[in-house]
Amino acid sequence: MDESRACLNACTVLVGLRGRCLRLFCSSGTMLRRPCYTCRPAFLFLQVRGAPAIAIVGCLSLAVELHDKRNAEENVGHLEKFVLDSLSYLVSARPTAVNVARAAQELGSFVQQEAKREGTTAKSLRESVINWAEAMLDKDLKDNRNIGDHGARHLLQHVGQDKVVVLTHCNTGSLATAGYGTALGIIRSLHAMGRLEHVYCTETRPYNQGARLTAYELVYEEIPATLIADSMASVAMKEKKISAIFVGADRVVANGDTANKVGTYQLAIAAKHHGIPFYVAAPRTSCDLSLEHGDQIIIEERPSQELTDICGVQVAAPGIGVWNPGFDVTPHNLITGGIVTEIGVFAPSELQAALTQAVNKE
Repeated sequence: MDESRACLNACTVLVGLRGRCLRLFCSSGTMLRRPCYTCRPAFLFLQVRGAPAIAIVGCLSLAVELHDKRNAEENVGHLEKFVLDSLSYLVSARPTAVNVARAAQELGSFVQQEAKREGTTAKSLRESVINWAEAMLDKDLKDNRNIGDHGARHLLQHVGQDKVVVLTHCNTGSLATAGYGTALGIIRSLHAMGRLEHVYCTETRPYNQGARLTAYELVYEEIPATLIADSMASVAMKEKKISAIFVGADRVVANGDTANKVGTYQLAIAAKHHGIPFYVAAPRTSCDLSLEHGDQIIIEERPSQELTDICGVQVAAPGIGVWNPGFDVTPHNLITGGIVTEIGVFAPSELQAALTQAVNKE
């Protein structure tokens, strides 16, 4: 790979092998200084969003900063401390999505091991971290394509329809991952197979990720799609012959309970009522077996202005109280289609054993 490029909402990350084209830009084309410290506000203000994207951009921002420090006088110990401190700073931005915490833990352990290795220099450690981040980018794209294939085939095997109509929530495509997407990746795969009749995507209030991002991806790829208000989802299930619901995940815990963009829970309830399979699509990096059930997931509270304002204009009455959680938790018993990962599709009750077995084989 001579150059990796991840276009993630308002930020573009350019990472080149062995330090070529290694820069982080904002949407205006301006190169960002101190990328790690620029990325954290980008996470907080949803300029970069989507659980996989947050982890990838965080690690790539660190790679960019290490590349920019390549001529600095430093030793292995100082570089190790810099990496660990930077990772801790990035993790603190978004508590609900597990991917960035997992990536930070894995990269931190890797750096500590490399630092102890005989013959390691600051230069070799820096290059190792850059290569690790690039490999993470490549792996996410590969995993997403596998998720797309597994999810599409599983649905087609179980619905007995020549062509399917699906509904999705929030944004889970190339703008939320390294590319292709998770839930939207399944939709892409169905379209590529010629088995997708239509997609309904929710606007995803209050930040409108569905209207702004998913609708854009669907139009760009010429996938037949219709945008609906969040409040129209139940009637769409009743009247539009929806074959399945596909959503992503910010954290899936051991029993299969899933935290995802707020509004997911009510979709799962409506899908259960209408007998429509409800699928969660997530890479293994979004699965957290250290938590037993969804009540243990920390749910991020978002600023009130995201709900009271639209495009910077306040539309709600001044002084009104606001409750604006960014996520909700869907109980495992409502995930009736299955949890789609890069290694297969599993019932929530099967997930923990399947993931543990996969880790033991690696």
